[in-house]
Amino acid sequence: MSRRIVFLALCVCLVAVGARGQAVVRTADPIKRGLKLTDFPRTLKVTDNVYTYEDFHSGDEKFTTTNMFVVTGDGVVVADGQGSVAQTKGLVDAIKKVTREPIKYVVICSDHGDHTAGNAAFPEGVTYLIHPTSKAILDRSAEASRYGRGGSGGSGGAWTVPANAILVSDRYSFKLGVESIDVFFLGRAHTGGDLSVAVPRQKILFLSETFLNCVFPAMRSAYPSEWLKALDKAEAMKADIYIAGHGFTESGPVSREELVAYHKALQAVIAEATRLHNRGVPVDEAIKQANWGEYATWTLASSQGPIAIRKIYDELDGKLK
Repeated sequence: MSRRIVFLALCVCLVAVGARGQAVVRTADPIKRGLKLTDFPRTLKVTDNVYTYEDFHSGDEKFTTTNMFVVTGDGVVVADGQGSVAQTKGLVDAIKKVTREPIKYVVICSDHGDHTAGNAAFPEGVTYLIHPTSKAILDRSAEASRYGRGGSGGSGGAWTVPANAILVSDRYSFKLGVESIDVFFLGRAHTGGDLSVAVPRQKILFLSETFLNCVFPAMRSAYPSEWLKALDKAEAMKADIYIAGHGFTESGPVSREELVAYHKALQAVIAEATRLHNRGVPVDEAIKQANWGEYATWTLASSQGPIAIRKIYDELDGKLK
């Protein structure tokens, strides 16, 4: 795969938009987007010093796992890693092609393995920021791996969170070079410890797995109704650019539209499962009856729809703690 850096104004995510007025391709599928599989992994320039890195998530359906990195004169801040050591090394190498500044901070926004399993590829000495819930999950996973009990549901395997990691249960702000960086917890959403990263000077907000761009709401570890509240908070921040943890990096206006579209998708999925639950439909039958409407064509709908039904039923039955 080519690891060339693709410098774009982010209209790469549009199909001839502008003077000709053609529509944005609303999909997480690279082929439908008009891209080639060989275009990935790739680095996209969001602003003068803020970039995203997109590589493919493992699995039959092709869609991206997306990271953000912020380059300053005093070092680099990275939000999330990739799903293997080789893929995260690709991210690290891509950063080296952009800047000679070292990686100083890595924010673990999601504890899932597709964002953490490659963390061993980050340089020694970086400072990690992580929510206490995510740290506990990764610590248990690392312990299980050491004792041969296997990982914890797709989390970060044998990688151990360093003892000096900064725990962020609410908000943590720091300055690096000219940029102030805000790391904060909007509430339980895709996981119990989702963190977001803001570059306030430029009104950029990286939401990691709180925002899945054109990807069906994945709820294996989710808190459905709380996820809606987290999205309410994200929209209220009125960022110029919202960056998703999965799905393509968008231009500013399109990113805002897609965040709203994802919010509506999550609402629709919860509403459909709730409808079936209120009718007394057993969960296994509800999985067969669920009508996802327009969201049935979204990436991962076939695999994640049944999981969403079960998780929403659990929440409605008071089983989520």
